[in-house]
Amino acid sequence: MHLKKVKGILSSSNGMNLYRGCTHGCIYCDSRSKCYHMEHDFEDIEIKENAIELLENTLKRKRTKCMISTGSMTDPYIPLENELGNVRRALSLAYQYGFGFTLITKSNRVLRDLDLLKAINDKTKCVVQMTLTTYNEDLCKKIELNVSTTKERVEALQKLHDAGIPTVVWLCPILPFINDTEENIRGILNYCIEAKVYGVICFGIGMTLREGNREYFYSQLDRLFPHMKEKYIQNYGMQYQINSPNNAMLMEVFHDLCENNGIVHNNKKIFEYLSEFEEKNKNIQLSLFDTFL
Repeated sequence: MHLKKVKGILSSSNGMNLYRGCTHGCIYCDSRSKCYHMEHDFEDIEIKENAIELLENTLKRKRTKCMISTGSMTDPYIPLENELGNVRRALSLAYQYGFGFTLITKSNRVLRDLDLLKAINDKTKCVVQMTLTTYNEDLCKKIELNVSTTKERVEALQKLHDAGIPTVVWLCPILPFINDTEENIRGILNYCIEAKVYGVICFGIGMTLREGNREYFYSQLDRLFPHMKEKYIQNYGMQYQINSPNNAMLMEVFHDLCENNGIVHNNKKIFEYLSEFEEKNKNIQLSLFDTFL
């Protein structure tokens, strides 16, 4: 890991990443792409040492409350978060200054902050987004090496729901010729039904590959799935958007199963929900704030 001072922390859409790089080891990670101009090894986590100070200064000045988001580029709950606690500090600031919060993760470490997530949601709105790609646990451990298994993530989703916190699942990426099966899609969606998620985001059955993440992905295919790389090259060449041959059939399964079980499956509607700020209780007391630090 290494430290770096940054000039700003919130994007124009109120998103942030407290860290850069990741140690989860997912073989398909788009954040490895060269277009993001990461100037260090991906596993060498960059810690934005002044991020919390910048965030507090920004939230103090904001005239309009909104949803703050994190996790688009780096999972907020990488193992280093256990030592540093920057996500927890960010959540505390959101609660203190009355902002909503949403985050994307693949880790059940999110439950460490259940008290704060619930406090934010009681006051405004807090939504936890969880990525699920693989119903089969053994396959999950191969392609998402150092992260909570699918079952562990689903258990976290269930506990979040029990605490009254709405959840959204990202059903992506789905790897052609590896987990693009009806059994996998139905298995994941049945988990979503059990966990009573609000919605499932899916852009299609497939994945994206571009310079940086393509090379890493192919090296992992050689290690884990002999001769699979050649199949990808033969079928897709240097395409960016890679669709499964089963895309049409599996998307029909996806939409039907969600529709029949009351799960929102319109991406636009879900993104609108994630960005919409709600103020439930202006007068909630902050006397418990110190207990969250």
